[in-house]
Amino acid sequence: MADIFIWQQEIWQKLTQNREFRGHALLLKGKKGIGKYEFARQLAKSLLCTAPTTMHKACGECLSCGWFEQSSHPNFYPVMPEALTVNPGESSEKEETEEKSGSATTKKTASQQIGVDQIRKLTNFVYMTGHQNGYKVILIYPAEAMNTASANALLKKLEEPPENVLFILVTHQAQRLLPTIRSRCQQIAMPVPDIETSVAWLKQQAVSDPEACLAAASYSPLQALLLDKGEHATHYEQFIQQIGHPNQLDPLSLAAALQQTSLSVVVNWLQKWCYDLVSYRTTGKIRYYLNQLTPIKTLSGQIDLLECITFARALNAKQQLSHHPLNPRLFLEELFIGYAAMMHKGTSKNSKF
Repeated sequence: MADIFIWQQEIWQKLTQNREFRGHALLLKGKKGIGKYEFARQLAKSLLCTAPTTMHKACGECLSCGWFEQSSHPNFYPVMPEALTVNPGESSEKEETEEKSGSATTKKTASQQIGVDQIRKLTNFVYMTGHQNGYKVILIYPAEAMNTASANALLKKLEEPPENVLFILVTHQAQRLLPTIRSRCQQIAMPVPDIETSVAWLKQQAVSDPEACLAAASYSPLQALLLDKGEHATHYEQFIQQIGHPNQLDPLSLAAALQQTSLSVVVNWLQKWCYDLVSYRTTGKIRYYLNQLTPIKTLSGQIDLLECITFARALNAKQQLSHHPLNPRLFLEELFIGYAAMMHKGTSKNSKF
């Protein structure tokens, strides 16, 4: 991407106007799919650029910008889980997420955490003189992926870093970071675009049904783009097709079809589906699956409301488990069998009356 998103223009101007940050660490926080990661990369690129524009953006033409785009800049150090580095296209926010390297097996076994060794390796980079004595930028994404040991190791480096060293932490869940890390960062709440802005942007990306995609993606525009054109698009359609027709649902085949998809993503799809079932049953409205009003209307009348609410709450625990190494197929089989059982209970109970 050559530029920052339109909804980030104002925060960009405020942050880059004098290029003097409060402290040596920034924490960019906000929901998934609003462009935090790309914003952080553009900020790092602009700070390293030798000929920035009048808007304080990277020129894209100097030697430094060339190094940055080739992932070889000596003054830039990205830190992220192995599971993301297997696929250089960052999976939750960047537009391009197609597989570029690494087998499915490698992706499944790659660590979802940022380990302590990754943070310790920063020592030489942080304390050695930078190239041409310029800025040195460390980008940590997502910051909540650090375990306890790596977070404590980072804390030591945040306490007294050398001059012209900037840490940029990007997080979807700031509350999961150590309070001592948050306190050492200038916290930036990244803007969430309104629906009109998001829909207009999605239309520019040739998304066929931007309103429906945006709603299904929890109103995060980059997530909506992934649903329509990304690696999850086909799997999403398979999920909707079966989950909306419980009588035809085959938990084992659906689990097999979706086992290469991020487990967290699949759990989130099911959480939103259950939310819409309960919402329509209690209020006559849905929030996420706008194109699925007919099946949701039908199924919401069949569910046992208490059973559905209990199942939806259990999905919160499933969401936590989805981030840990496990057998994806077995995890999804249990998930869909639980959904099918919940729907069957509701249908059986209603048939008695």
